[in-house]
Parts: sequence; structure tokens; C-alpha cells
Amino acid sequence: MLDILVMVSGGGTNLQAIIDGINNGTITNTRIRAVFSNNKDAYALERAKAAGIEAKALSPKDYSSRAEFNKAMLDYAKSLDVDLVVLAGCLVVIPPEFVDAFPNKIINIHPSLIPSFCGTGYYGLTVHEKALERGVKVTGATCHFVDKGTDTGPIILQKAVEILQDDTPKTLQQRVMEQAEWVIMPKAIDLIANGKVTVKDNIVKIKE
Repeated sequence: MLDILVMVSGGGTNLQAIIDGINNGTITNTRIRAVFSNNKDAYALERAKAAGIEAKALSPKDYSSRAEFNKAMLDYAKSLDVDLVVLAGCLVVIPPEFVDAFPNKIINIHPSLIPSFCGTGYYGLTVHEKALERGVKVTGATCHFVDKGTDTGPIILQKAVEILQDDTPKTLQQRVMEQAEWVIMPKAIDLIANGKVTVKDNIVKIKE
């Protein structure tokens, strides 16, 4: 059984996709141990509570320094003894010591086809605004392991989404979530839970 910690910052639509995937059998051998948020008002916390999952919120504003907050966040994650940390719309910058504590055990979902439209400053609607400004015809989402860079970890899965001529950042964001993010993140978790993912030389291999 793969015990996971899901980290969130906002509405929790990716969290809901994971909850639904476990409930409907799309994700197997997996249990959500807890949900953590850096935002005490995140609706994702309500989703967790409704599903009977432990929900924890710690705000950086409650700490005298970012280092203290980072330590509290890491201490909480370690206390759960989880096998995988899932960043599902989590806007916290994951510190190096957190990555060291969970090597190739943190995954993230990013709303573009990495290496396009990724890196520092590329999150939320900004990603889709930049894709539309550039005039690309295809975008998508990427599920990847987290390393000490920004969106630079080994890629697990990607899924393409066509851009329509009348798209706005909002409509594109919604379609990327529906057609890509909510599909590949649950699939990646299921693959990891069933021992089908290995990483060698920064490249992910998936067993058939």
C-alpha cells in the first residue's frame, strides 16, 4: 500500500481527482495519509475533511522566518512516514532539505508540456497566458518528480491538449485540467504504487 501526502494551496481539483481515482479503482494500492496546505482558507482542506482524510494547514505568516516554516512543514511530512509526496496545485517552494528527505518521492503536476512554459514564475494562469501569447497550437500537462530545480525533475507522464482559436487563459486552463492534469496525475500515482516507475540518469522508465 502506497501512503501519500497530498500538498495543496487552493481549490483542490487535482486532490479531488486523486480521491475520485482511489474511490473508483483507477488508482490502486494507494491511501491518502493526509492533506497539507500552506493556506488555511484553501477549499482543498474542505475536500479532504469531506472524504474523511486528515487535513493540516500551516501558514508561513505564523512563523518568524521562512526557514522555521520550512522546518515545520518538513517535520510534519516526516511524522506521517509516507511513501510519496504529491504536489497537487501546491504553490510552496519546496526547499532543498525537503527534497533530500524524499529523494524521487515527490511528484508535481505542471500545466504545460515541459520544457515549454515552465520554471520560475510559471504557475497558474500565467502558464496559459504565455502559451496563448506565443501562439502554440498544442499545450498540455506534465507530471514529474521534483528535484532542487524548478520544473526540472524527471518526467513521468505528459499529455497533449489542443489549443482552440477562441481560447482564453481561463478556458484553456480548464481544458488542460480536465483533459490532462486530472488524467495523468492519478495514472502516475497508480504506476508508482504498483512498482512500475524507475528513475535512472534523470530519465523515467515505465514497465509495461
